[in-house]
Amino acid sequence: MRTSKQQQREIKSSLDEKLSLSTPQPSLLESLASECTNSSSPDATFQYAFALSKSSSPSELSYSITLLDSLLKSGYPHQIDCMIGSCQAHYLLKQYAEARSVAEAILRNNPQNALAGELHVASMVAMEEDEERKVRNVAIGGTAAVAALGLALLLGGAGKKR
Repeated sequence: MRTSKQQQREIKSSLDEKLSLSTPQPSLLESLASECTNSSSPDATFQYAFALSKSSSPSELSYSITLLDSLLKSGYPHQIDCMIGSCQAHYLLKQYAEARSVAEAILRNNPQNALAGELHVASMVAMEEDEERKVRNVAIGGTAAVAALGLALLLGGAGKKR
């Protein structure tokens, strides 16, 4: 999926908005957790884990990844849906490399999956933005260090003249 940088940023922005609007209510999570506990059904576990994969709580997101990965390993029939949930949770945890990897795995088997495509593009854009931020911070830090060194030399040189 080749798109311009602006289109990629728009995809990321749109996905971020969708995910922020789909954060589950605590009451929903409580009822799904209760159903999951009372039933040993993989479907109940999936529903709970998938709802958690859109949470705003890092611990709930991590737990959703654990549940979804265990469903995948157990041969749960809705593998792609489990992977989408896991990808969303990794993305929301800012684990962009993992989200990208899961999205790529989905797209290899199902290239028409629109949500996996959006998650893939958004993860790549987020990784690039993080890298740009790190480079800027290093540049700012380097500039500050050079300025501090220059000031120290200036002050040190001024002290020797006295």
